Amino acid sequence: MSGCIQVQKLCKTFKSYNSEMQRFASWFGLRVRARDEHTVINNISFSVNPGEAVGIIGQNGAGKSTLLKLITGTLRPTAGSVSIQGHVAAILELGMGFHPELTGRQNLLQAGGLMGFSQRELAGVMDEMEVFAEIGDFFEQPVRTYSSGMQMRLAFSLATAFRPDVLIIDEALSVGDTYFRHKSIDRIRKYKDQGTTLLFVSHDPGAVKTLCNRALLLEEGILIKDGAPDSILDYYNAVIARKEKEMEIRQYETLQGKLSTRSGNAKAQFVGVEILDMSGKQARAFRVGDEAVIRCKIRYNEDIENATVGIKLRDRLGNDVFGTNTFHLQHNISSLQGEVWVDFSLILNLGYGNYSVTVASHTIDKHIEDSHDWWDQAAVFQIVPGDNYPFVGVSYLPAVVSSRIHEIN
Repeated sequence: MSGCIQVQKLCKTFKSYNSEMQRFASWFGLRVRARDEHTVINNISFSVNPGEAVGIIGQNGAGKSTLLKLITGTLRPTAGSVSIQGHVAAILELGMGFHPELTGRQNLLQAGGLMGFSQRELAGVMDEMEVFAEIGDFFEQPVRTYSSGMQMRLAFSLATAFRPDVLIIDEALSVGDTYFRHKSIDRIRKYKDQGTTLLFVSHDPGAVKTLCNRALLLEEGILIKDGAPDSILDYYNAVIARKEKEMEIRQYETLQGKLSTRSGNAKAQFVGVEILDMSGKQARAFRVGDEAVIRCKIRYNEDIENATVGIKLRDRLGNDVFGTNTFHLQHNISSLQGEVWVDFSLILNLGYGNYSVTVASHTIDKHIEDSHDWWDQAAVFQIVPGDNYPFVGVSYLPAVVSSRIHEIN
């Protein structure tokens, strides 16, 4: 089955020696005691089915890039095995395989040859790669004159010139301009629809949610979570905020069958979240343009200076649609103790579909430093078609159109 990836009990340990001679001796199996050992990948196992798109996330130093290098074979594992079926295209490091003194065209021929393509095959798609890269006259200039964004354009054009069975990308799309990132994501999505298996490392949650139907979370070289992107990213968000030892992260299944993540130090806790229509009744369905109130019921267990309550609306894929908080709205709720109701009144100019509400209690404007209670998917609601004009997209923007005839003299 082309595009299948099997990773079994994979480990990678880097060793430091007292001398290069000792390192050299270790290559031949001689017993040499290492000065230091650092395990970067620790007993990781998972499989990726053909046509599946998997995002790998984690904090810096979690082992994401090392894992991809082990999978592609640019690093040898200390233990375990990797099996990939089909043609693999990978972008691991900018400029990998490029010679700085060769032109873009020459590098495509050389690097493409190392990937197993014939000169005839590469010549057949050379014009297409040049057009896709959009680097103009630099295509015939040495790569040493390129910016990092131009190198990424060249590397991505080569890696995707032929549709691979497996496409592996390590943060390459974080380099360069927004236009080319969108163009690259469109090509990735097209290949994915045609059956290409995708393994994708990114710090951009939007890209992971858009491109992937599964996510893996790494922490200190260990695979700690494997599941749907929205629930994994919610858990990751809580991990980032967990700076205090007493902070707990909990996940449970909602009535809608999704995983809800909740975390915090319990200085304040939500006791309820309601969505009300303008008559004050609880509602779960609204028309485009309806007004609604999101009511957050919070119990403050101690006095908190600069207490902040925030809300975030997400679509069915977990993509952020809108968020705000009392700090940005300049509403002061400091030094309160006991139960408090905080109401957010909104006009729901949203596209048709299902949405969830995330609520958060923290200090000042961000939840990273002092997160009291972060509750993903605290409530859900639906936007249904109304009486306004048909439209497409995630939001409704009232528009007026006019026209006039311009006579040509």
